[in-house]
Amino acid sequence: MTKITLLDGGMGQELVHRAGDKPTPLWSTQVMIDHPGMVADVHRDFTAAGATVATLNTYAIHHDRLDGTAMDGKFAELHQIALAEAKASGASRLATSIGPLGASYRADLLPPHDEAVTKFAEVAAQTGDSVDLILCETVVSVAHTRAILEGALSVGKPVWVAFSVSDQDGTLLRSGEPLADAVAVAGGADALLVNCSTPEVIGTALDILATVGKPFGAYANGFEKISEGFLEAKPTVDALTLRRDFTPEAYADFAMGWVDQGATIIGGCCEVSPAHISEIAKRLRAAGHDII
Repeated sequence: MTKITLLDGGMGQELVHRAGDKPTPLWSTQVMIDHPGMVADVHRDFTAAGATVATLNTYAIHHDRLDGTAMDGKFAELHQIALAEAKASGASRLATSIGPLGASYRADLLPPHDEAVTKFAEVAAQTGDSVDLILCETVVSVAHTRAILEGALSVGKPVWVAFSVSDQDGTLLRSGEPLADAVAVAGGADALLVNCSTPEVIGTALDILATVGKPFGAYANGFEKISEGFLEAKPTVDALTLRRDFTPEAYADFAMGWVDQGATIIGGCCEVSPAHISEIAKRLRAAGHDII
């Protein structure tokens, strides 16, 4: 029997599906203003499905995402709304999500190191006193690894770093740099993960994470691919397409394979619903694992 931490799934996409609103560059941030309580409902559904960690809806709450929008000046307020909604989940642990600066997958948009560290640390400080861990998500380059880890560690909470790798080669980050190079500078992290990548390449990436002696795991996305349209300035999720074979059963097959590789942290990223998490929880229990 192995103790497995079961993360929740893809908050942003779940909100898009439930709200029915046209996606905007603010992703799930706008939903917290337009549809109060919907984030809490999603958190509760993931917890009911078996997730033991509720990840705050803070991924995209950065000044550079809010500047020039109706959310400008609401940086601190939005973090507190996200915290309050997550507390309603009933999950045993809370994690602050810190997404990339600028845009997801765009290593070229990372500011100079000291500036990036300051911005990441500011995000971590907004909710750091009220959560159990800091989850650095969709980390795509070696420089990104250094900066986000330094910023996140400033609040004194455990930090988990989740790398996003190439959809064609799980040994490479989205920047094209070797994943092993980023792992080598992530010594301060308490756990290492792979997120927001196609599930087919995650096993290869996990072989690299397994070499450093830290807890490791994965949570994939359900997109066909990261399209060129999504890599443009201020993208929206309607530039991405859900793969047709992304059923709860198919995703659980991948997840159980990652557990067989030694992963002890499992969850879901974009397009992973409560139904997917429920199927993983069922499979884990049937295999004799203990969900913690």
